[in-house]
Amino acid sequence: MPEIVKTLLIVCPLVFLAGFVDSVAGGGGLISLPAYLFCGIPAHIASGTNKVVNSIGTSVAAGKYIKSGKINLRFAIIAALFALLGSAIGTEIAALFISDKVFKIIILCALPLAAIILTVKKDFGKEGSVPKRSYTKRTEYILCALIGLFIGCYDGMVGPGTGTFMIMAFTAVIGMDLLTSSGCAKVGNLASNIASAVVWIINGYVMWSIVIPAAICNVLGNYLGARFAIKGGSKRIRGMIFVVLGLLFIKILTEVI
Repeated sequence: MPEIVKTLLIVCPLVFLAGFVDSVAGGGGLISLPAYLFCGIPAHIASGTNKVVNSIGTSVAAGKYIKSGKINLRFAIIAALFALLGSAIGTEIAALFISDKVFKIIILCALPLAAIILTVKKDFGKEGSVPKRSYTKRTEYILCALIGLFIGCYDGMVGPGTGTFMIMAFTAVIGMDLLTSSGCAKVGNLASNIASAVVWIINGYVMWSIVIPAAICNVLGNYLGARFAIKGGSKRIRGMIFVVLGLLFIKILTEVI
């Protein structure tokens, strides 16, 4: 069996699953990137290919949320723009000041807190149960910008789980339900994915021979995942967030140990 066929047999089902998970609760990269690495693809090429494929898939999920009306597009665009800036800042901080291991220990401590919030607050992000924040429009825009900036900074420093944290931030800070937060996070993720994909493409770190079949599977996963979330509402997103937080905790714990 040709090597490319073996690679696609491993990658395609996993990037489909990654697209499904990512469109619901973020964190799809925790599934897709290891899939490429497992096939023996060098890390830089795996990362570049992953970003190109994810950019295509995320655009479909974002479009599905926009079409359904389950999104505040103005908030999403503001957060996306500042996420790009935050990602650049985070990359510089990670490179110049703080070691990767220190960041991973910080995240290991933060993940259980996020899980505790979801466990204790049974109605966290549920439609109709989120208290409406009495902010002015200007304050809301500033808060969206800060969400994009700080979580974009995390994306630049660490990366995995960015979409999940953005969903939780929109709900906790702005007062959106989890479904609307997920739609806004998709637009933020799309912006950062495209920016990152362009850099990888320019530097030649993309395995184009598997991009199209992998992208088709990722698009299908994103479409079905977005549909699953929109039909099921915040309850389904909440359950998937637990899965993503667990995967992220295991990934970082193994790296630190």
